[in-house]
Amino acid sequence: MKPVLFAFGALFIIILLIPTLLVTPFMDQSKGKLGKELSVAKSDAPVLAESPVAVPVYRSQTKKIENIPLEEYVIGVVASEMPAEFETEALKAQALAARTYITKQLMNDQTLSAPEGSIVTDTQMHQVYKNPQELKSLWGDDYTWKLEKITEAVAATQGKVLTYENQPIDALFFSTSNGYTENSEAYWTEAIPYLKSVESTWDEDSPKFYDQKVISIEEFENKLGVNINNNGSVGKITGLTPGKRVATVEVGGKEFSGKQVREKLELKSSDFTWEMKGDSVVIETKGFGHGVGMSQYGANFMAEDGKKYNDIVSYYYQGTKISAAEPFLTKYTAKN
Repeated sequence: MKPVLFAFGALFIIILLIPTLLVTPFMDQSKGKLGKELSVAKSDAPVLAESPVAVPVYRSQTKKIENIPLEEYVIGVVASEMPAEFETEALKAQALAARTYITKQLMNDQTLSAPEGSIVTDTQMHQVYKNPQELKSLWGDDYTWKLEKITEAVAATQGKVLTYENQPIDALFFSTSNGYTENSEAYWTEAIPYLKSVESTWDEDSPKFYDQKVISIEEFENKLGVNINNNGSVGKITGLTPGKRVATVEVGGKEFSGKQVREKLELKSSDFTWEMKGDSVVIETKGFGHGVGMSQYGANFMAEDGKKYNDIVSYYYQGTKISAAEPFLTKYTAKN
């Protein structure tokens, strides 16, 4: 009986070994190729490092200040300021701009319109920021892939900021140009050397390039504080900016800047034309935003054309360099 049991036992062991014997000749090849490919894929995917500082952000909904780790803050800004559907290189450019903006704010001795104890708000006054819970509510079923894509873009640029003469720049950005970006002094007052007008003709393909707004004559007059003649004339454009937007315009005997008209009438852009139709003023605009710095749709079209994020930022912020953020963040830490 024992020899029979021994024979069955030996046969059972051989059956178990057969699959291993068949696979063994191919194991080294598999490790050498597939294993290598997997390790390369993993090494190519950037990993988000621990943030060196936290950003005190005033949350407009809760009226509270939250200390948000820097890179998590940048993720929340990119997710809020640029569509996740955009090209990865455009998202990287946005991440670099967002990190640069907040780094400069951290270094400032005075905050810009932020409540005491905070550096920035989570609104358009500074940079729009949403936390993961808010993004999940906004994105729904798309939350996972969108967050992963944006996190990868942020991780690929972590630790980097844009500098000019060894200082972080004002990395301003906006949605869509009218075909040109704008000189900083044409919209605000200070002439900044890296915020100069450049062509961005591809923006014409943006869904936000054209807009039309119809305002009653009464509302038009009230908002500008003027009276206009009912002769079909609304006002006369008297000057253009380097970015081909309205610099000055005369309406009802008063002169306004294009920026003033845009803000008072809540227009998408200061590149506008208008005409009177019946009891209304029909205003057509080109572009969306102030026009200074990086065009987000322009960045995306450049990325679609094969440009990398460093090409994008060097085009819209001319004369700048990509530098390490660490020295500036260290100064902020020492100061606090």
